[in-house]
Amino acid sequence: MTHLTVKALRHYHDLGLLVPAEIDASSGYRFYEPAQVQTAQVIRRLRDLGMPLEEIKDVLQAADVSVRNQLMIAHLRRMEAELEQTQAMVASLRSLLERPPEVIAVEHRSVDRVTALAIAGHVAAADLDAWWDEAFRELDAALTVLLVTPTGPRSALYAPEYFANEDGGQVIAYLPVPRDVPPTGRAHTTEIPPTELAVAVHHGTFADLDRTYGALGIYVAEREIGVAGPIREHYLVSAFDTDDEARHRTEIGWPVFRTATAS
Repeated sequence: MTHLTVKALRHYHDLGLLVPAEIDASSGYRFYEPAQVQTAQVIRRLRDLGMPLEEIKDVLQAADVSVRNQLMIAHLRRMEAELEQTQAMVASLRSLLERPPEVIAVEHRSVDRVTALAIAGHVAAADLDAWWDEAFRELDAALTVLLVTPTGPRSALYAPEYFANEDGGQVIAYLPVPRDVPPTGRAHTTEIPPTELAVAVHHGTFADLDRTYGALGIYVAEREIGVAGPIREHYLVSAFDTDDEARHRTEIGWPVFRTATAS
């Protein structure tokens, strides 16, 4: 009636999800009432939908329908977020299979010293998206309060160890500003040092950003002298500007030591 195995019924009993109506003292057999069929089917259906057992227990013990629905809606939203991530991964894989190797245009740029309002932190790759969004929102809010207009796009510096270590490394999110401004919360004024960069522009979602990194890295390895120093990203068009990821544009700046005027 429930499509649950004996092993599953035992497990759900042990967890307190579905307690038998009666247990035979001598044999240990579990007996259930017909009224428990619906509960068993709910458990099976929610497990098929990937809901953790602890959350299923909360659903079954919910005080009323509204609380139960809130729990199920929260799980639905997690499933939708996971689906979006899976779809992005599928699109990226299809792109790898179908698209020819990308030929990118590389610009060489001498960057002067920049005064910036910045937030720095040690960030793991898995946490970058949330940290990035929070940091730039905090920087935007600080400049709004200070009545200061940024003089350039949202940007970030990524220390070499960020890419090499499993636990990430230092990331500095910053907005160029025309002058020193007082610290606000985590935000402080800093000087971004001058450097020479090989620059490529990535078009589209961050899910494919590694393709542009790879192409630019190969270019630098074959034609330039790469130097130790942070990678720079300039977010010319980002999620702060449009929800259309196809319109996003990100400059990647790779530090180099120029040995010729052209390459």
